[in-house]
Amino acid sequence: MRRKDREMDQAFALDVIDRCAYAVMSMVSPDGSPYGVPLSIVRIDEYIYFHCAPEGRKLEALRKNPKVSVSCVGNVKPLTDEFTTEFESAIVLGTAERVEAISEKIEALRAICLRYTPTHMDAFDSEVARSLHRTEVWKIHIDEVSSKRKKIKTEDQG
Repeated sequence: MRRKDREMDQAFALDVIDRCAYAVMSMVSPDGSPYGVPLSIVRIDEYIYFHCAPEGRKLEALRKNPKVSVSCVGNVKPLTDEFTTEFESAIVLGTAERVEAISEKIEALRAICLRYTPTHMDAFDSEVARSLHRTEVWKIHIDEVSSKRKKIKTEDQG
């Protein structure tokens, strides 16, 4: 990190991960081109979980190279009278792997749903019974995490 004065500790980084509205996972496509995709995530211990369809460009990339970067941003506050934006961020470097165990898949899906749709949990069990067979769950081990709290002036964003 270039600006050490903005660096925050690991507890702060994990808090940003837990509070961000979504995260963007960046990876390398099988042809070597960059690819990033927004995800609905949840963190359980040292893993970030997400769900997806059982096929697609994201999974092709992860199967070829499971090393990823995940960007989480929170508390974004444009300060229009100062030409500045305040925000918090956490960057995770990690390794993605498909969740195989049914119990772990269900636990991760439950945690994701509790985070994003807590008032609809009465339908969780029936939805899992209906769609678990066609839902992939992946986890990213948090190999490294860094975070910062920033106030960026517009001219610094280039």
